[in-house]
Amino acid sequence: MDIDSEEEIEEHIVEQAIRDEIEFNEVVLSVARATVYHHNNFLIKKPCTNSPRTRWMFIMEILNGNDRRCHEHFRMEKHVFVKLCDRFRCYRLTSTEGVRLEEVVGMFLMILGHGVGNIIIQEKFQHSSETMSRQFGIVLEKMTMLALDEIRPPREFSEVPHYIRSNPKYWTCFKDCIRAIDGTHVRVSLPVDEQIPYIRRKGFPSQNIMVMCGFDMLFTFVWLGWEGSAHDAHKFLEALRNTELKFPIPLDDKYYLVDAGYPNMKGYLASYKGERYHLPIFCTSGEPTGSRETINYVYSSLRSVIERYFALHNFIRRDAIADVEFESYNEDEDYMPKDEESFMNLTIDESEMGVVRDKIARELMIV
Repeated sequence: MDIDSEEEIEEHIVEQAIRDEIEFNEVVLSVARATVYHHNNFLIKKPCTNSPRTRWMFIMEILNGNDRRCHEHFRMEKHVFVKLCDRFRCYRLTSTEGVRLEEVVGMFLMILGHGVGNIIIQEKFQHSSETMSRQFGIVLEKMTMLALDEIRPPREFSEVPHYIRSNPKYWTCFKDCIRAIDGTHVRVSLPVDEQIPYIRRKGFPSQNIMVMCGFDMLFTFVWLGWEGSAHDAHKFLEALRNTELKFPIPLDDKYYLVDAGYPNMKGYLASYKGERYHLPIFCTSGEPTGSRETINYVYSSLRSVIERYFALHNFIRRDAIADVEFESYNEDEDYMPKDEESFMNLTIDESEMGVVRDKIARELMIV
């Protein structure tokens, strides 16, 4: 082997050693970078929910501050919020080491009252997503207990409602009327493959909820879970058939006011079909003419109580001294929001309540 060949071999060995060292150093550098990244992001975590002015301090600030702040955040007056917390204690809702009861109730009310998501409430109360979701579910379970206590019919229907008794506009002709029944729609979020039965005429999925309301603006019966496409009359008749619901049947000559989508049968008085009915229509097209339009007008005004103002609603209504959410509607007894559509005509004996309706129509023309 000549000298040139030996030098070439040595140069090749040196170059290979240099390349190996460079590759090794690159591997070491990559491992070091990965180690630093893991250390900074997973071993040494920067706190996210660590604001000193939230959690319990936020609740205390609201309860000790201006009355308006409590209503803006929780949709109720301070004394009602405190009483609601006491009520939840009766249902064995308790404070934990990391979350006080008042915080949990406040979080729940803000989600319901403002329609905000988990992230916003996390920032406001400085709790983790898991804590927020778990606590919301706990309060929701207790809310069903509150609903059973708050949404209940009266023990008897013998007494004429004060609202009718004290109003000459209704007393003479509607003294046997005890409640109003109607349906309302609440938007729901569902998987795409489950939405079709819940999509109503307005194009979005909803639940069709049947409610009964007294003229004191308290709900006394609520039935939910029906698809948004369900007919009001079908839902109503099923409520009458299902004894487990304990639907409060009117006694003797007493009756409920019902929407035109419900059958006009004994105990349930519906408006005349084919005539002007809703208050906004009369406001834009003039006073009612004839006995049928007159009773529809008065009927709509009386039944609008159910359109104006559920377990939580009743609690606030009973305990709030002057709840601002209800006052504006309460002052206008003719207020009626945009109408929900009515459904289906059923072949049902309407003769008895038809006679009652005709009698009231004639009396209204005399009054």
